[in-house]
Amino acid sequence: MLEERFGRLPAGQLTVTYHETREARLMAKGDVETYHQDGQWKNRPEGNQRASSVHDTKAEAEAEGREMAVKRDAEHVIKKQDGTIGEKNTYPRSRDPREIPG
Repeated sequence: MLEERFGRLPAGQLTVTYHETREARLMAKGDVETYHQDGQWKNRPEGNQRASSVHDTKAEAEAEGREMAVKRDAEHVIKKQDGTIGEKNTYPRSRDPREIPG
């Protein structure tokens, strides 16, 4: 199918281009997302289809998500109940690309 559309490439030279979703571009591999779904707060490492932990409160989910991000040396993306990003925290702090306090 690819050959029909793009022609034959020399052996070992396959180039694949695809469009990422907005979510995938916002989160790097291994980042942890805290989000609200079906009346519960959940944590999901980037790349996982399902939540790794489920909580009754946002505070509980944030605490667990923070621990997961610290263990992974990753960014913790905390979403508001409406799904928009409310906060991002990078662990360890030395990896934070921004040079602003907070």
